[in-house]
Amino acid sequence: MNINPRVYLIIFVCFISLFVVRASAQELPIGGEPVFKAGEQLSYKLKYGIFTAAEADLRVENTNIKYNGHPALHIIAEGRTAGSFDIFYKVRNRYESFVDEKTLQPYFYAENRHEGSWKHSDKVTFDHETNKITAGKGPFPFKGDVFDFVSAYYFARNIDMAKIKVGDKFELRYFLDDGINSLGITYVGKEKVTCSMGTFNCLKFNPTIIPGRIFRKDSKLYLWITDDNNRIPVKAHVEVVVGSLTMDLSSAKGLKYPLNPLKN
Repeated sequence: MNINPRVYLIIFVCFISLFVVRASAQELPIGGEPVFKAGEQLSYKLKYGIFTAAEADLRVENTNIKYNGHPALHIIAEGRTAGSFDIFYKVRNRYESFVDEKTLQPYFYAENRHEGSWKHSDKVTFDHETNKITAGKGPFPFKGDVFDFVSAYYFARNIDMAKIKVGDKFELRYFLDDGINSLGITYVGKEKVTCSMGTFNCLKFNPTIIPGRIFRKDSKLYLWITDDNNRIPVKAHVEVVVGSLTMDLSSAKGLKYPLNPLKN
């Protein structure tokens, strides 16, 4: 299968960020306790068949930096190609987000991407009072909730899923690559899923994808999130023109709540 290895990283980043199921009727309970804490570390592998194409790590750290007097958490996501894919097209990407400790709204986002000979960096400021995002290519006005893809993932883990029904559809809105992007996601139901960390009861989602050179017309993308207090993506799967890609949770440390796999 002749796919530029950069595509694997793009798909991987999408997998990591796809649980931003932001419905207008669902809001983070302001003042409530986040489901994660500083010290949490998650690691993933993206596989094409039996081969590991890419790896990524996400971690949450405390920081002394304050925004408008408010304490913030520092969230870091790093992605890289692996194995033979790293030989033909090396990718080293780092994404950082500083979010409010209570509301989890982003204040500042930075990315540093090295993909082959191509390099890109950006610094993004979110002003929620004036509804303006300031990035390298100028200001971007917005309405409603808009995140960077890192903060979106952590915010979404705190949304109450108690009233969600099979077939409910959501909208993802995040700032990336000098623009505000939107993606539709459908809730499929509950399912038991096995990953490298074990077997878990999960919530299953189906994000919309656009057919093209990589995806078939009938390709489906599925994402499984632990149905517990952690709300961690443990697996994702998508069919491509030849074969399929799978994201797998390979390590989870410093969790706020125990991650308890099902017993055989």
